[in-house]
Amino acid sequence: MENEITFTQFLVVGFVQMIAQCLEAVTGFGSTVLAVPFMAMVTPLETAVAIGATHTWLLVIYIVYVSRKDIIWREFGFIALYVLIGLPFGFILFHLFKDQGEICLKGVLALFMIGVGIHGLYTTRRNRNQTEVSQDPVKKNLLMRFILIMGGIVHGAFGTGGPFIVLYAAQALKNKALFRVSLCLLWLSMNTILITGWTFTGVWTRNDYFTTKLLIITLPFLFVGIYVGNYLHHRVSEYAFRLLMYALLLGTGFIVMYTIISHLFSQNLF
Repeated sequence: MENEITFTQFLVVGFVQMIAQCLEAVTGFGSTVLAVPFMAMVTPLETAVAIGATHTWLLVIYIVYVSRKDIIWREFGFIALYVLIGLPFGFILFHLFKDQGEICLKGVLALFMIGVGIHGLYTTRRNRNQTEVSQDPVKKNLLMRFILIMGGIVHGAFGTGGPFIVLYAAQALKNKALFRVSLCLLWLSMNTILITGWTFTGVWTRNDYFTTKLLIITLPFLFVGIYVGNYLHHRVSEYAFRLLMYALLLGTGFIVMYTIISHLFSQNLF
């Protein structure tokens, strides 16, 4: 039957989520945008997005709880404020640009992620001896505020505003624990809104509870990813953490670009 979960769907979604959530547990970002393209190969896109976001929501609840002492609420409030300012403009942008316009904007976003990832890897390696934890406050200038607003705009339009927020956090949050928990707290807030919306629109009950069932039976993979990722987070150096952070951003950019090119080919636009 169409609504029955196949063994292939179980394995693909499970292993993809285990790897993606492991990386999220280490760095604090990237799981959904990394996992969705692969999960969407074997499940409906709506199911892939809902499972990715909900597994991430469960992960960040855990991260925020165990790292609650690392939270600087004033810093989180600053990030959340400017991201929220950008969100409604993103919703407007989404309705203004459809099809090729949307693809074009996503292409620019992918190139931005690739560029930031390459630049971050280069500067981190070049300044290897200067990557120790710094507790000095970073000045919140207009550029920093603009980056966060852009993060809100892009997240409102495409649900992938993380790269801009990560760019800000990489400059402002020099401690890996603070970096991770601040991003996780932000995703917790945003994903709570998404999950609430899906509850009211019937995502969890559609097709004989297909998404809900697949979400539940793949939870063991999530728990393995959380355990391994959290273990690695506490054992990698600040230098290795920043290399992984920028490598993840670079990989995400390539994945977004791949999905764009695949869509263009499927629509015979190439």
